[in-house]
Amino acid sequence: MLVLAFDTATPAVTASLDDGERVLAESTTIDARRHGELLVPTIERVLADSGAALRDVTAIVAGSGPGPYTGLRVGLMTAQGLATTLAVPAYGICTLDAVAYGSGLGEPFLVATDARRKEVFWARYQDMRTRADGPFVDRPADVPVEGLPVVGAGAALYPDVLGDHDAPPYPYAGALAALAAERLAEGTPLDPPRPIYLRRPDAVVPGTPKRVTA
Repeated sequence: MLVLAFDTATPAVTASLDDGERVLAESTTIDARRHGELLVPTIERVLADSGAALRDVTAIVAGSGPGPYTGLRVGLMTAQGLATTLAVPAYGICTLDAVAYGSGLGEPFLVATDARRKEVFWARYQDMRTRADGPFVDRPADVPVEGLPVVGAGAALYPDVLGDHDAPPYPYAGALAALAAERLAEGTPLDPPRPIYLRRPDAVVPGTPKRVTA
């Protein structure tokens, strides 16, 4: 098993390689505006650091969001293109699941990431591996924290409402790859690499023009 994983659903452009036992290499750049420029060089870097070749990869895993449309699309389209080229399966894992797995928590908690527009994407977890509810998009004040710890960049952005927790703010690809490798080894079905959109795109097809009368 050699799992290449990456995520572009947050400002973290992150990629890693996992052999089913450990993360062989990982690279992350925080830049919310250059996902398209940075992802391929980041993938090339983790391959070089691990000493593996792209042809050795047996599965592709991409973070499937939720996240902003443009950045999210970069990762998922890259996953589909690489999978077709290499003739290997491609999978998608909820980006919030990667944040949860990276937290290492064994008790109930919430994950919240920045959804922009003064909102957060969030989900509730029983432990680092088990999502109990979500994902959703809400204003921070509407998230039902109920005394639970909240991890992720959303907590760091709105500590007065969500409470700040000392845990990784982003879905680092090392956690994403390790989670995917664990599920594949267990035979747990993984989803296809399809985006999780919780909002309509900002750009929409114009409607029928209004009739003009004299």
